[in-house]
Amino acid sequence: MSYNSSVNISVEAPIENQIQEITYDGTEIYQPPLTLSESLAKYAQKIDFSKTTELDIKKEEADEAKSDTDSKDALQSSLWPWDSVRNKLRSSLQEVCVLADVLAIAKDKRYLILDSVQQEPIETKPMVQIYARKKALQGAANVLLTGAEKLKTSQNEAARNRATLDFHIELLRLRQNWRLKKVSNTIIGDLSYRTAGSKYLQTGTFEVTKAEDEEKTSSPPSSPLPGGAAPAKPASALRVSIPSELQGVAYIEVLCQKDQEDLCSANINLLGSGPPPSNPDMHWQQKLEAAQNVLFCKELFNQLAKEAVQLQAPIPHMVVGNQIMATVLPGIQLIIGLCHSTTGDKKQPNPPPAKSEHDHVLEHSLHQLLREVHHRNTHHPFPHPATGPLGPSKKRMMAGPMAADRYELLEMTKSETLLEQIVKQAQHFIMRMRTEYVLDTIAKEVKDPLISSHWNTLNSPTQSCVKINISTHGYDALCRTPLVIHVGEKSLKCICRDGKVMNMSYEPQELRDLIFCHINQHQILAVQALAKTMGWQALGNSNHLGTGAVEPLGNASSCLLSSPTGDRIIAVRCEPQAGTQVSVAHTPRTDFFPSRLVTEKKWEHLGGQFRDVRLEKMEGRNFLHKMELLMASLTSNS
Repeated sequence: MSYNSSVNISVEAPIENQIQEITYDGTEIYQPPLTLSESLAKYAQKIDFSKTTELDIKKEEADEAKSDTDSKDALQSSLWPWDSVRNKLRSSLQEVCVLADVLAIAKDKRYLILDSVQQEPIETKPMVQIYARKKALQGAANVLLTGAEKLKTSQNEAARNRATLDFHIELLRLRQNWRLKKVSNTIIGDLSYRTAGSKYLQTGTFEVTKAEDEEKTSSPPSSPLPGGAAPAKPASALRVSIPSELQGVAYIEVLCQKDQEDLCSANINLLGSGPPPSNPDMHWQQKLEAAQNVLFCKELFNQLAKEAVQLQAPIPHMVVGNQIMATVLPGIQLIIGLCHSTTGDKKQPNPPPAKSEHDHVLEHSLHQLLREVHHRNTHHPFPHPATGPLGPSKKRMMAGPMAADRYELLEMTKSETLLEQIVKQAQHFIMRMRTEYVLDTIAKEVKDPLISSHWNTLNSPTQSCVKINISTHGYDALCRTPLVIHVGEKSLKCICRDGKVMNMSYEPQELRDLIFCHINQHQILAVQALAKTMGWQALGNSNHLGTGAVEPLGNASSCLLSSPTGDRIIAVRCEPQAGTQVSVAHTPRTDFFPSRLVTEKKWEHLGGQFRDVRLEKMEGRNFLHKMELLMASLTSNS
């Protein structure tokens, strides 16, 4: 039995063709398959005629072997000498014949086409292209939308995580500055001043919640800002709810008034000039500070109103609505008003006066008083009982070991209320303002001598000090009269040059009289000091001259000066109203006539009649300069 060892195998080209185009929707467009002629031409283009085939190589090897054999045979036997040339020419002729046949076939287009293969034009159908493009665009849009949804989801998740983190961080900051407690899953805060001894009934509680993400996402997109700026981020991850009675702006106005004329005013609050009206977008810190300021103003006014009703003043205090009226000095009233306006109010209930002059010194004194009260309530001195109410002072706690008597114990129990301290500060402020006015007025009225005032910068809210220097221009080193005035609450204390202490009431006329009296004394003392430098001799002086007309204001001062030779006498008299008068007398007397009763001529050396000197007609910058010229003239004429 014989088997056929040959097997017929059919070799076909692959079904897949090359991809010509890939559309946006992922559709692949393949090239159409080549025809037989195009395939033949394609394969013919791959033939490299410069290379010899394996048959030619084998034939050349056989020819070389045969030539070697022939060469060997030639050595053995002599052949035709042109046999090798003939063989080479024959092989060359064969190659040229083959080349001629190939060229003939290549030139004949019926057998082989060597030109590039042109594809058949594809039928274009407009509607099919439109549908294809539409489908491609829809696919691309779906890809973009899917990516955008993924980005949005990741962004929302990151924002939610960040909001949760911000909420806890801001809650931590809130707990650092404000008192919080949790009641039935609700965070409640406290704004009251109970730690400082407050007894106000207002609770001052606020609620802290987390800002909902739904509100942020559901809120309409904000309009684009000019210049392409990005919209502002949410203020905070916390939401603070404050009672309606603590919303808005509040401050306490302190006004000093005299005969419906405003002397000065000051505002008391915790926020300086006052915050803007509350709004939902305000940060929780500003909102709580504004609410605590409202609570502070209401609590302070309530305490002052209670004290005004309880105090027994010579002129009773009045509490009407949101105003407290107290009499500071005769004819001067202190008005304390509570001004509170909410967001919806178009006009404040108690608008500040338009013509009042704001005084920062009084405002600083009032704030300093409040800080001292708060510090005293929160810092109790040691030793104090471990199990007992705090509040007694150190003196009262040490009263037993120190053996204090009944009078000392009664003095320890006495304490000034807040309203009394405010009234005292207002009284001191009025006294200081009156003192400044009197000193400035006298300094403008009196040009000779010069009056300069130096106020001490370190003062207490109820005590001030001013130093007054009375001097003459050009003669500062010669004589200077200093005064020190302590301004209290209802009185003034003056320390004179000689150490004498004089107490005055709140009437400004008393201070004015005192300054004019010291001006006269300064002129007398300065003339005597000048006379010493000029060689003249002071015969006598008096600060309270008893002769002459009675002065309506103060007393007159005078002195007598004698020339170095004793033949000239100058009398100086200073009066608060009439001013300064200077008289000159000469010796010997021209009106002396000897008689039988007076025979000795020594009596003619007594001072003659005094003649007044018209100072306004003399040359000189000031009084001392004129007196210097007068003394020099009288000395040279003697």
